[in-house]
Order: sequence, then structure tokens, then C-alpha cells
Amino acid sequence: MPRVLHAIAILSVLVLGGCAAALPPLATDRYEAPAYRLAAGDRLRIQVFGEEALSREYVITSAGDLSFPLLGDLAAAGKTPTELQQVIGQGLAQGYLNDPRVNVEVLNLRPFYILGEVSKAGEYPYASNLSVFQAVALAGGYTYRADRSRVFIRKAGSDREYTYKLSDSKTVYIQPGDTIRIGERYF
Repeated sequence: MPRVLHAIAILSVLVLGGCAAALPPLATDRYEAPAYRLAAGDRLRIQVFGEEALSREYVITSAGDLSFPLLGDLAAAGKTPTELQQVIGQGLAQGYLNDPRVNVEVLNLRPFYILGEVSKAGEYPYASNLSVFQAVALAGGYTYRADRSRVFIRKAGSDREYTYKLSDSKTVYIQPGDTIRIGERYF
């Protein structure tokens, strides 16, 4: 009988250890609202005060560039709208305009995706400072089997999923293009 109990104990450790190893790694980034980073396909309204010929809508190319009159192709992907605003302003100040005033506005925000134990999995429009709890609400809420203690997020452009612990004291923010997976609870 002791051998049977010993074998059951070893089997339990192996099974439970295998469950823990299957989880994605714990995220190390901080729980802060992310700044919106521009990417391919973003539509922008750029206004240069007093320059109607330069003020219009632009689209970031699949290569991540923005073709701007007088300045040519500018690297836009990965920059915040404010950073792009500064790049354009500095470029125009180099012999084209005196004290250029530039404003960059994002017209379309990329969607995020949610799947797993939510009522209506799918693609949803992103809004600034969107948290996981708000994303779950957009997807119709948790199912009765949902694990409400953690969430798995694959950041846009990443090939790896990370685990984020959910609590009342820390808000987990998402970014456009992120894929959120709500897992199933086991106990």
C-alpha cells in the first residue's frame, strides 16, 4: 500500500508540474497606460498652421513610412503622434518654414482581439487607456468557467504570449493589435 501512495504522490507532482510549465511566462513590464505607437495602416490628419497645401490626411505605408511633402519619406512606425509632430516640425524648420506649428491626429485606432472564456470573442475597436476589464466588458463579460485571476496577452507583432496577474489594485492596459486570451479555471 505505501508503494501505491508513493506512486500516486509522484504522479500528482508530475501532473501538476506539467500544468504549471504549460503557462506562458509571467510578464515583466509595468502596469502603466501605454502611449499610442503609430504603425502601418494608421490614418493621420496632419495640420501645419497657415499651410493648407501641407494640411491633409496621410496614411502610414506598410513599410512604416509617411510620405510628407518637402520632407520625403519619414519613419513613422513606432513613434507616438507627438514624436512624429516634432520630427515634421523640425524638418520644416530647416529652410522651409519659420516656426512651423504642426499637429498630428490619429483618425483610426487599430483594433484589439479577445478570445477564450468571454461571451463574444472577436475583434473590437481600441480606445485610449483601455484595460483588460474594459476589454472583457466589450466582449460581453466572462463565461462561468473563466479564470479571473490572470490573463494571457500577446502583444502586437510578438510571437509570444505573457501572463498578467489580475487584481483590484493593478490595472492591466492593452494596446492596439494585442490579442487577449481569457483562460479557463480548473478549480
